[in-house]
Amino acid sequence: MNASAVGKMCAEVDRAYLAGLIDGDGCIMATIERHREKKFGFRVRVELKLTQKEDQLLNSLAKELRIGHVNCNRTGSSYATYDWIIRDTKHLVVILEEIMPYTRLKRKQATIALKILRSQIVTKQDLMKNARLADTLSKLNVRSKGRRKNFAAMIQTHISSND
Repeated sequence: MNASAVGKMCAEVDRAYLAGLIDGDGCIMATIERHREKKFGFRVRVELKLTQKEDQLLNSLAKELRIGHVNCNRTGSSYATYDWIIRDTKHLVVILEEIMPYTRLKRKQATIALKILRSQIVTKQDLMKNARLADTLSKLNVRSKGRRKNFAAMIQTHISSND
């Protein structure tokens, strides 16, 4: 992504519009995933997802901003939905910083996600801090209520005290 892809190209009204879309139809999530290349065997993954019934808007956002990708979901019903998914750390930081002044419903989620994205995991305590932030973020997402995981407990059981 060029430095200008989001911040320089988007007018204030575009950032406010994007914030409204994310507030209404978006989700900001964080999960802990096993990752063998990471020091403690886990990584924190933040994801922003915006869902719509039609793909035109999402494809135009992905193309205009040059970030993320659009997926088609077949949910077993007679229609499909589409997700614009952003997982790249640099892109997420830019998007979240750009929409922060305009978001209302997802402000807490964006703030927590930015804390996770900006943190460096050097020690086991750093990883546990991010896992607790991921747990907090999960609690704020309505759809996660039935399938919420306790990431801090998951990591604690897999990392020995000698690490």
